[in-house]
Amino acid sequence: MSKGNKYDFRVVQEKSGWSAEIVRRVSARKSIVSKRQDGFASETEAQQWGENELKSFVELQEQRNQREALLRNNNS
Repeated sequence: MSKGNKYDFRVVQEKSGWSAEIVRRVSARKSIVSKRQDGFASETEAQQWGENELKSFVELQEQRNQREALLRNNNS
């Protein structure tokens, strides 16, 4: 399995402030927002949230994938 950048985050400026999004790369052309938080007063706050949340999000996905793999192996 490749260790590419399947997950990333982006910071977007909106009318009411800043928002951060965790983005999952589905294909070469398509991305999906997996998690979103808005209402940040500054870009740095949104960027900090994005970095921290991306780390924890990827860790949770890895743990979930391991659990699913165990279930698949046990059911085979």
